[in-house]
Amino acid sequence: MKIRIKFPIGSIEGELNDSDTAKAIYESLPIKARANTWGKEIYFGIPVFKDEENAEAIVNLGDIGYWPPGHALCLFFGPTPVSKGNEIRPASPVNIVGKFNVDLNLLEKVTDGMDITIEKA
Repeated sequence: MKIRIKFPIGSIEGELNDSDTAKAIYESLPIKARANTWGKEIYFGIPVFKDEENAEAIVNLGDIGYWPPGHALCLFFGPTPVSKGNEIRPASPVNIVGKFNVDLNLLEKVTDGMDITIEKA
């Protein structure tokens, strides 16, 4: 399930896995949202409501996560304010729903409130 995440300054490609959460996200596309940033994480609310599904407390560079408490999609590209050392730690465990091609130059330029569109690729 290939996706494209578009910002006014560029886009990244990603692929969702075959989890129930990822399938629900894919079926809800396209989604328009506004970016929030938290360290090197971009997150935004989406109209998908799922519980924890094999949730992870530590994630990897390029992971796409779904944060159940906030019904949000999260793009991880480095440490967050609660990370220890170089680990990438969400605020609380997230369902890993996919991976994206990491374009650090682009993601570093994303600011709070920036428009985002997620669509099927």
